[in-house]
Amino acid sequence: MSTLDTIPDWAAAIVALLLVLGASVVLLGALGLLRLRTFYQRIHGPAITITLGTGSILLASMVYFTASQSRLVVHELIIAAFIMLTAPVVSMLIMRAAVYRDLRAGRRESGVTAGKVYRLPGDE
Repeated sequence: MSTLDTIPDWAAAIVALLLVLGASVVLLGALGLLRLRTFYQRIHGPAITITLGTGSILLASMVYFTASQSRLVVHELIIAAFIMLTAPVVSMLIMRAAVYRDLRAGRRESGVTAGKVYRLPGDE
């Protein structure tokens, strides 16, 4: 008898729903990464979907282990907090590095400036 047989049906349904939701969201982010053309479009797929997809999968893990061990398991909340805090910051830093790289290379019309011309220090 495995632990899968010992969890209640309501918990199994919630876990399955959350896993399907999380996997679908992560798949959409991966498709956005593959299908979009420029870097600035491509970064939005994973950057936006990582929080909802990862959050759903971690919540499914929390419900499963809480139901199977008959005690509250909250380790996943710590993991989710770190991901929710670091993922948007990392995405923003990657985008800023790309803008800086484009400005240094002289590509002023990178699609993110919206007609504005930004000057780097020393560009007079």
